[in-house]
Amino acid sequence: MNKKLKITLSILAILFGAFLVVYGGYDDSPGAQGLGLIAVIFGISLILKRGEAHQYHYHRKQFLVSRAEHECYDALVTAVGHEYRIFAQVHLPTIVTHVVKGQNWRAAFAHINQKSVDFVLCDKVYLSPKLVIELDDASHDQPSRQKRDHEVERILLEAGVPLLRLENQGKFETNDLARRVIEALQPPKPGGNS
Repeated sequence: MNKKLKITLSILAILFGAFLVVYGGYDDSPGAQGLGLIAVIFGISLILKRGEAHQYHYHRKQFLVSRAEHECYDALVTAVGHEYRIFAQVHLPTIVTHVVKGQNWRAAFAHINQKSVDFVLCDKVYLSPKLVIELDDASHDQPSRQKRDHEVERILLEAGVPLLRLENQGKFETNDLARRVIEALQPPKPGGNS
């Protein structure tokens, strides 16, 4: 039953029930009053059922990450896994907080809630996020994806979380990867653009 029809039926049932209760009282008809009470209860129950969540069904995915992401993950573990914990497919609100004085927290959370990043490197003691890594493939050339990427970059920059973008070239050289991670973790030089 569609939403508008359900609301309309609820209102009609409540109005009809109220009419029967009142009319039954004038006519001394307990049957009409009882029927009116049933109609009112039915109408109210339709309204209350409106908020019930639909039960969705799910299946387990075969893999947590794509093949390229898996290869990058393995290379990251080899390159810097001795120093950092590496997490894959991390939800952006896990890395940055939306609770900033002077802004609408609900809207700020909604803005980042649907976004995730490919990898996060965290220190081993406190699991504090140290570096975000995004693996760029052909999908990152699409205008909608570029817009999303720029916004994630802005959010991370504002939050003080460094970002390293890696191009997916099919193979990851661990020494080069370790060097790039170390460079990305260096604080920007004074007066520099990086």
